[in-house]
Amino acid sequence: AGAVMTFSAQKCGVCFQPPSIILIYRDNSQDKTRRRIMPVRNFSRFSDCSRAAEQLKNNPRHKAYLEGVSLRQLQKLYSLLRGHLEGQSLAESLEKFQQEETIDPEEDMNKLDDKELAKRKSIMDELFEKNRKKKDDPDFVYNIEVEFPLDEQLESCPWDMESDEEI
Repeated sequence: AGAVMTFSAQKCGVCFQPPSIILIYRDNSQDKTRRRIMPVRNFSRFSDCSRAAEQLKNNPRHKAYLEGVSLRQLQKLYSLLRGHLEGQSLAESLEKFQQEETIDPEEDMNKLDDKELAKRKSIMDELFEKNRKKKDDPDFVYNIEVEFPLDEQLESCPWDMESDEEI
């Protein structure tokens, strides 16, 4: 048998207060579903969402947990958080994100600089991946849960603390 990931990500969400990224994942070695809270520090409305997402994904403490979460999804969570810090409503942030994510077919790709080009390419790769159903793909649904119910949110976001409690 091939190596199995110990943790499989199930849902990823963002908590605005206190700012944290929340991951619901399955701990396969113990056959339990847990919630991991990753406090977001040093992030302001001027921060770069892609950098923040990469830093989180490569953070030695979280790396193993976030293997199944795409960088683009983390970017989306950070952009929602940034929108919130700018005082946007959730709907506005989501819409803004949608706009940035759509590829304009008329756009002349040759005029874009490398960074923009790379971004377009990753969007296209992602769209391609989405449309290609892999037969052996466990039904891995990424969905973004933005707001957790309030009472749960209050007890589940102890300030500045990581936790992996069972749910």
